[in-house]
Amino acid sequence: MTTAGQPPLIMGIESSCDETGVAFVRGCELLADEVASSVDQHARFGGVVPEVASRAHLEAMTPTVRRAAERAGVRLSDVDAIAVTAGPGLAGALLVGLSAAKAYALALDKPLYGVNHLVGHVAVDQLEHGPLPKPVVALLVSGGHTSLLLVRDLATDVRLLGETVDDAAGEAYDKVARLLGLPYPGGPQIDRAARDGDGRAIHFPRGKWGDGTYNFSFSGLKTAVARWVEDAERQGHAVGVPDVAAAFQEAVADVLTRKAVDACREHGVRHLVISGGVAANSRLRALAEKRCASAGIQVRVPRPRLCTDNGAMIAALGAEVVAAGLPPSPLDLAVDTSLPVSSVLAG
Repeated sequence: MTTAGQPPLIMGIESSCDETGVAFVRGCELLADEVASSVDQHARFGGVVPEVASRAHLEAMTPTVRRAAERAGVRLSDVDAIAVTAGPGLAGALLVGLSAAKAYALALDKPLYGVNHLVGHVAVDQLEHGPLPKPVVALLVSGGHTSLLLVRDLATDVRLLGETVDDAAGEAYDKVARLLGLPYPGGPQIDRAARDGDGRAIHFPRGKWGDGTYNFSFSGLKTAVARWVEDAERQGHAVGVPDVAAAFQEAVADVLTRKAVDACREHGVRHLVISGGVAANSRLRALAEKRCASAGIQVRVPRPRLCTDNGAMIAALGAEVVAAGLPPSPLDLAVDTSLPVSSVLAG
């Protein structure tokens, strides 16, 4: 149990896609973070198969909870509240995590909080760099989501500034990797290949570059890469994978960082948080740091392990929600696969 002067102990459960994550957090202190990934089971299909992901969550949930509790040095009875991803995500995958969280909440007689996966990606930075400034602009870049958020308060005030109108950045990475003959998941593979390439060798288009919005589009970029590869092969030229990878990555990072800095300037915000799986990309990090330094903006990026899906981000957001005194979720809470980012709590 929490003793006087200590923040509540929060258990976080994440199962929105292909990672089963369980973590324990006190305030901004991460006590344990365990992840069981099913990515290898999806690799032969070139993407996530929902049914495979759901089955993997079922098999991994209890062992992952046990490992996390042992690593944190706590008993489940010590937990003060349970936070779980209620959306957005894959329906079956979300159901496994939410059902497990409900079972633990009922058995332990602890409050349950169904929270937003996307806001969790922002909250996790507090475990790396301490409390977030208020307000902050957050650039969330993952396989399923690319969004710009204005966060005045993690628990109560999150506003969507813009999002992708088609492919998310991570989706584009996977599809371009497939075009170049690189394995799934594509993000790390393209980042690795790009280190030996020249990002200026090919100019690929920047979708929605100057449209006056904070929305993104990467479908046209993906198509442009496909056409370039097809033309090169038709003319009998070798496809220089490093140059294509570097030029593609440059186009993605260019648009993401430009719009993020513009959003900070327009809203008078001096801090930018970048999170989500693509935030681990080396070029995105480097270009963000360069442009933010020139604009007098401080950029915060969690370490790569915290950028991908994990229980720590859900526990961190749960800690914020509990500290804000928000009411727990009912035990009949349902998953919401399209939960809007402005809804920090589901239901």
